[in-house]
Formats: sequence, structure tokens, C-alpha cells
Amino acid sequence: MLQIRRDLVDAIVEHARRDHPDEACGVIAGPDDGTDRPERFIPMVNAARSPTFYEFDSGDLLRLYREMDARGEKPVVIYHSHTATEAYPSRTDIKLAQEPFAHYVVVSTRDPENYEFRSFRIVDGEVTEEPVEIVESYMFANTGSDDVPDGR
Repeated sequence: MLQIRRDLVDAIVEHARRDHPDEACGVIAGPDDGTDRPERFIPMVNAARSPTFYEFDSGDLLRLYREMDARGEKPVVIYHSHTATEAYPSRTDIKLAQEPFAHYVVVSTRDPENYEFRSFRIVDGEVTEEPVEIVESYMFANTGSDDVPDGR
């Protein structure tokens, strides 16, 4: 299950609407401590500038991974938008998925009034949709019997 704050969902949708009709893409980094918690929103440029395909610029991606490594982070969410189809990974999306522990979020902006927001795990070409829980804060999100406010 992907648990994600409302402000991060809003930022992804806003980015997708801003880049429409081209696909938008980006990463939400989080601490590499096993919490699997998306924290830092990092919109990226779609180097393909295409309404049907996204591609991270290789130089930007290298800088991002170096930065995350220096900050003790990992890519918790890798997102992109679909501008004319449902929020489901395409064959190309599946082929390019390289992070087996990331949540692959696809947001569809095909309807200008509404959006679809779905999350998937993609491992060895196998796609598994997962539930998404949108929370206002991680502070009081139900994380189990050992819940401890984290100050956010």
C-alpha cells in the first residue's frame, strides 16, 4: 500500500495539469530507512516532450540519484501522467521500470475536471496495483500499534 500526504498528491496532479498535453514525470524521495514514506517532491522535465511517452533526462537523473544518495534518500514514488488514457502503466512504462521497491504512480489527466491517481508495483515486468491511502499528515496516520508522531 502507498500512503501519501495530500499535498504531495496535489503537487503531482498540478504538475501533470501544467505539462498537459505532454506527459509529466518526477520522483518523490523519502528517507532510506525502511519507512517507505514519500517526503520530498521532485518534478522532473520530460526529456521526450511527448503526449504519449515520458523520459527522464539522463543528466538530471544522474544528479538526482547523487543528491538522494548524499541525503540518505531513495526514490519512494516514481510518477508520470497519461494525458489521453487511463492511469495504468503502458508496455513501455513496464519495460522501463527499474526500481523494484518504488511505487509507480500514474495519474491520468484525460478528463479536465477530474483525475485518476493509481499506484503500482512493477517487478520483473509484473504489474500489481496497490491501494493508495491519502493522509493529511503522517503524524497520526495509522501505521500500527507502535504509532509515534513524527513531528510532521
